[in-house]
Amino acid sequence: MLLMQEDMAMTSFDFSPLFRSTIGFDRLMQLAETATRLDPGYPPYNIEVTGEDAYRLTMAVAGFSADEIDITVKENTLEIAGRSKTEKEPQRVLYRGIARRAFERRFELADHIKVTGAKLENGVLSIDLVREVPEALKPRKIAIGGADQPKTLEQKAA
Repeated sequence: MLLMQEDMAMTSFDFSPLFRSTIGFDRLMQLAETATRLDPGYPPYNIEVTGEDAYRLTMAVAGFSADEIDITVKENTLEIAGRSKTEKEPQRVLYRGIARRAFERRFELADHIKVTGAKLENGVLSIDLVREVPEALKPRKIAIGGADQPKTLEQKAA
């Protein structure tokens, strides 16, 4: 049972009962906890399905150059961070609509998701991802032998 607590018009969930009664589901609990946190909304992004096992993360990073953005994959986490290099400010700015503030976004990746490339074009960062399931984990057809010819499976060396 999840307990809901209300705190100053903000709803949060208490996952401690689940942590107390489960073993080996640590990653699932962390995902649930991360998903319930407030999303800052900056920078905005889209996640698209581009093929059967292919995805694209598109992020609006106006004002950032490629050397100001770091993309890191560690374990099953994709982290994108933008840090503006110090540059001379214009003498007079009447309105600043392009934020260029530092950001950090993290995305939890499912098992076997690999980042295959990234490009920055016209202020839009595109990161391509693909699901690569190892041969050993893919479904395989098992032949059925007759009574007089039993079939044996050959094991491939991994």
